[in-house]
Amino acid sequence: MAVTVRSFAKINLGLRIGAPRADGFHGLLTVYQTIALHDVIRVQVGRGSGIEIRSDDPRVPKDESNTCYRIAERAMAALKARGRVVIEIEKRLPVQGGLGGASGNAVATLLALERALKRELPGPERLRIAAEVGSDLPLFLVGGTVLGVGRGEEVYPLEDLPAVACVVVTPEIGVSTPKAFADWDAAQAPELTPADASDRMSEFGRVLSAWLSAPDRTKNKAKTGKGLSGVSARGRGRAETPLLDLVRTGIENDFERVVFPQYPELFEMKRVVERAGAFYASLSGSGSTIYGLFATRAAAQQAAAKLQKMGVKALATTTLTRRQYWKKFLVSGF
Repeated sequence: MAVTVRSFAKINLGLRIGAPRADGFHGLLTVYQTIALHDVIRVQVGRGSGIEIRSDDPRVPKDESNTCYRIAERAMAALKARGRVVIEIEKRLPVQGGLGGASGNAVATLLALERALKRELPGPERLRIAAEVGSDLPLFLVGGTVLGVGRGEEVYPLEDLPAVACVVVTPEIGVSTPKAFADWDAAQAPELTPADASDRMSEFGRVLSAWLSAPDRTKNKAKTGKGLSGVSARGRGRAETPLLDLVRTGIENDFERVVFPQYPELFEMKRVVERAGAFYASLSGSGSTIYGLFATRAAAQQAAAKLQKMGVKALATTTLTRRQYWKKFLVSGF
């Protein structure tokens, strides 16, 4: 019997790129946030051997380069399981969109495969396998608001914050993450030393630490327990959540510095989302997705409708708390 699960997307709430490491990766510091937009993954194990990938999207690779294939191969070996694994990927998220679609698909495949086999890997083993397949896979084993460090694969759950309304814009542009990193290195090489990169990472770390330790965040959460209503504990007199407090600290996505010059239409799209009423707008990951955070669901829905009338592919959705993420993960349980 096939096991069907949702494969949720993520956005990045700020992303700081450090100097290249000895292993060829860059040090990163980011806050991942899962959102309600998702693909659907179905996994079935039958007689035979091998791994088969099926998808309704021709852009999805169906060979060993697919993250779902790679994680299923590792999981079957770790579980000492036999059988033919069939993975169906119903794509709703963009390919190369900065929403972690392929990574989320892989983790969803891993968890669905465990359920299909009625066997489970220990938590540390899951994280190890996920990190081997890709840098941002482990975040999907946590869900909600997640701190990512190292090359992004070291993840730490942050406080389960109330949900925030958002609008996600998905242009028909694919941005290559390896190329974005190469463009970053080329742009920074003449002026950015490893020490400078370390200072920039530390600065972002201080901003996050100050936000996490702010004494009035608990009051804020109490007054906005439903996520989208209430009055700020700081007396701003408008809807507030801890998540919006975070983005108001001035966190930025470093990829915007190199992606926007290459794709000026994405920069303009960010401005359009801001003009539509977003409290905060940003590129997600290396793009091409642009998202905006809004104070209410109604405001997000109105903004999405306005953008759609302009011919922009925009969807209103919400961020997902960790509890919501796992509650909605299994399709049969929703």
